[in-house]
Amino acid sequence: MKQYEIETFSQGHETMALFWKDCYEAFMINLHRRERERGESKIRFQEQFVEPFSRRGRQENLRYNSMLKQMHTQNSAILRQWKAARRGLMCERGPWVDKQQKEMNWKLSSAENYSRMRLKLVRNYNFDPHREASALRDNLGVQHQQINAESLLLEAVKQVKVSDLEEEILDLPEEEQSGSTQADDEDASQKEKLVMSEDCELVTVVDVYPGRLDITTHHIYFYDSSTEKEEGVGQDFKWPLSQIREIHLRRYNLRRSALEIFLIDQTNYFLNFKKEVRNKVYSRMLLLCSLSLHGTRSPQELLKASGLTQKWVNREISNFDYLMQLNTIAGRTYNDLAQYPVFPWILSDYTSGELDLSDPRVFRDLSKPVAVLNEKNAKAVREKYESFEDPTGTIDRFHYGTHYSNAAGVMHYLIRVEPFTSLHIQLQSGRFDCADRQFHSIPATWQTLMDNPNDVKELIPEFFYFPEFLENQNGFDLGRLQISKERVNDVVLPKWAKSPEDFIYKHRKALESEHVSAHLHEWIDLIFGYKQRGPAAVEALNVFYYCTYEGAVDLDAITDEKERKALEGMISNFGQTPCQLLKEPHPVRLSLEELEKRKSRLDSCPLSIFEHLTELKSFFVEGISDNCALVKAVVPKNQSHSFISQGSPDTLVTVSQNCLIGTHGWLPYDKTISNYFTFIKDPTVTSQKTQRFLAGPFSPGVEVTARLFVVSHDGKLLFSGGHWDNSLRVTSLLKGKTVGQHIRHMDIITCLATDYCGIHLISGSRDTTCMVWQVLQQGGAPVGLSPKPLQVLYGHTDEVVSVCISTELDMAVSGARDGTVIIHSVRRGQYMRSLRPPCESSLPVSITHLAVSWEGHVVVHTCVEGKATLKDKNALHLYSVNGKHLCSDPLKEQVTDLCVSGEYIVMGSEQGFLSIRDLYSLALCVSPMAMRVPIRCVSVTKEQSHVLVGLQDGKLIVVGVGKPAEMRSGQITRKLWGSSKRLTQISSGETEYPTQEHL
Repeated sequence: MKQYEIETFSQGHETMALFWKDCYEAFMINLHRRERERGESKIRFQEQFVEPFSRRGRQENLRYNSMLKQMHTQNSAILRQWKAARRGLMCERGPWVDKQQKEMNWKLSSAENYSRMRLKLVRNYNFDPHREASALRDNLGVQHQQINAESLLLEAVKQVKVSDLEEEILDLPEEEQSGSTQADDEDASQKEKLVMSEDCELVTVVDVYPGRLDITTHHIYFYDSSTEKEEGVGQDFKWPLSQIREIHLRRYNLRRSALEIFLIDQTNYFLNFKKEVRNKVYSRMLLLCSLSLHGTRSPQELLKASGLTQKWVNREISNFDYLMQLNTIAGRTYNDLAQYPVFPWILSDYTSGELDLSDPRVFRDLSKPVAVLNEKNAKAVREKYESFEDPTGTIDRFHYGTHYSNAAGVMHYLIRVEPFTSLHIQLQSGRFDCADRQFHSIPATWQTLMDNPNDVKELIPEFFYFPEFLENQNGFDLGRLQISKERVNDVVLPKWAKSPEDFIYKHRKALESEHVSAHLHEWIDLIFGYKQRGPAAVEALNVFYYCTYEGAVDLDAITDEKERKALEGMISNFGQTPCQLLKEPHPVRLSLEELEKRKSRLDSCPLSIFEHLTELKSFFVEGISDNCALVKAVVPKNQSHSFISQGSPDTLVTVSQNCLIGTHGWLPYDKTISNYFTFIKDPTVTSQKTQRFLAGPFSPGVEVTARLFVVSHDGKLLFSGGHWDNSLRVTSLLKGKTVGQHIRHMDIITCLATDYCGIHLISGSRDTTCMVWQVLQQGGAPVGLSPKPLQVLYGHTDEVVSVCISTELDMAVSGARDGTVIIHSVRRGQYMRSLRPPCESSLPVSITHLAVSWEGHVVVHTCVEGKATLKDKNALHLYSVNGKHLCSDPLKEQVTDLCVSGEYIVMGSEQGFLSIRDLYSLALCVSPMAMRVPIRCVSVTKEQSHVLVGLQDGKLIVVGVGKPAEMRSGQITRKLWGSSKRLTQISSGETEYPTQEHL
């Protein structure tokens, strides 16, 4: 029985177990299938419903936020435009002029001239008098603790020292260059395309702005992405690639991660990228802009390729320009206070009543660092160097724990000028530094340098061109000196300087003096040359703390972000040594005697009229149009010659009073011709069949003068005003036909002028307005004007009679019969200031001529209306770029035309006198030359070798340096390119025009 039960139930049990096992497996399979189906269903639901909904929600949120941001930007822009409109309407020349004008405050503009001088002040609408900073200084006294940057650095930079300086190698693959260039050529004719877009930072002297750089086939764009933009504008910019002149590789915070872009109108931008991105952007921009690749691998190669050193040695460029170019090539920039341009102390006499530049004792020894000019200091510095030992072996020996150029030093000198005042206060934790430590006296600063071996500050470029930094124009409370209790205000000047302008003038004369020219190379060796590093630096007592040198530390070795930022800030404030440009001694500059010998030996260039003012002679070329006044004669400055036509004549353009146009041949120099020029008359001006005239008559009553005409810089286009239909006309000088006609003024155009770089043209009219026009370029050559003016400038109450424009200094200057000169900005058309030349007469005064110098000096000729006699009728006035009246001089003749060339004013008069005056004093440099016939126009050729004078009787007179005594005259057999005539058959101006000196 038991056996039966076991057999029966065990079999049933197994069967049941198998059955339930099958049931369980089927259940689990069904369960997994259901789970899978449910999961797939969820995924499908997610894909078809949830994700599209979420995506749409995110898009709507982004769109909403973008709309809010756009509305905020638009509101800010509209508010800015309303503020600008209000300022324009209520300024001193506006229609709703406010009787009680607010006090004007100023800040330094970033505009530069072609010598890289930042000369110009602009209105500061967000001015802060910093009274709280003054109060904090006075309440806290002078016992605030200063962090010892040197001791902090000694610890912090040990971990990031680099043993060897790595050479920077740019990766510019050949295949990519050729392929990209071809593609870019194809794109040029198509629509604008985005080439690359990279995040970067725009570095300015005030702040660092995060943003994005977009490079297209035609433009570069920067979009400011900072959260708080000034009045909603920010730092956005857009420029055509064709206007980029140079691109330099730069360091920022000791990293090779930045670029500095220079445009043809002297605007520049400093952009910092991620380290690995910078070279990609640089390579792409070089290809798109078709810029030369020579010297792009290192500053040393760039200096070598530029030929600047040889130009300086041969005295072709000034000491100031050479130092500024060396600073630029070595990575010094106005945009980064830690790498500000550095200039030398050049004088040692700041106490004498008169400055005698012929006495070598008044000059500083340029072969020694400024800290060891005092022999006692030299001994202390040498002992410090020899006794220094770092137990860890990380820190190299050094002579100085401070540096000759750093951010604090720049702010120290420029404390009276915004934005440097605010930056100084920021550096000093919200207060002014105590008065005794501020820059309050030039003699005292020099004496401190002599007494203190730890003070090694050199100068900044502003000491040679910017008098405003020596004046407390904004009225800041800078405190009182501790001992004398004297209030610190304007900088105390040396006894030999009567005013800030006088100090700058004499200081610059000292920089260009013979003594400095003979020794400047020694200072260059210390700062940029072979004495910057190595055994020569040790011997010259010129070794600084090692982390100031290029490539000495690798900040990327620090992984902690906060620690790296702190170290960057410390090193940035500590100072950076420029890139080493030369590893051998710098050549010496030629003395004046050596230069004269060299010139007479080579005899390859025309003599400058301004260097030989006592040897000038006038040469009668030929009557261009008999008995019809010659109202314009000019040699355009940027005439291009193809390789095959090198040595061919330039074009000399003339316009006569009867609208006759002449394009003559002009060669400024040929050593076989006694008077150093060749003139080839345009054959079309003599034959009635071939004569070319300006189309359309001038308006009745308009006096046809030189002011009505402007020739483009390449000599291909003539812009003219004065036409009966109020038009500004563009005439092709090649075809002799009108190629453009722009009617925007409400009355006759009375005057025209163009800028130095050929980007803008300005017109003035009887309708009392001026208009700024963009000159359209194609392949780098002007082809016409934009259909609409960029700016319309208001403010005059009578006919505008003279205009000038300087794009690089952002100045549009206009003078009118109402006796005022008004200065506007070019880029925004904002009113800047009015100048009212002084006059003792009660009769109305008219502005008849204007000229702007390379430094922004405004020369104004005024004439008293209705005065019968010449006595006290005419006067010449000089204003600084910032509107300060510098001097005036009465004239005995009626000026008909004037121009400024370099540091001289050239004028022609109704009485037939050609006079040359010094720009800074307005004094005559030489007795006027009498032309015996009224002068209608004057212009100086681009080499400053000749003055072209157009006379009332149609003659063209060329004034140049007379034949040197050793020059032999002989038969001229050389042929001119493209001419079948021998030079003996061509007018070479050998007929001297008889002039009398005006007694």
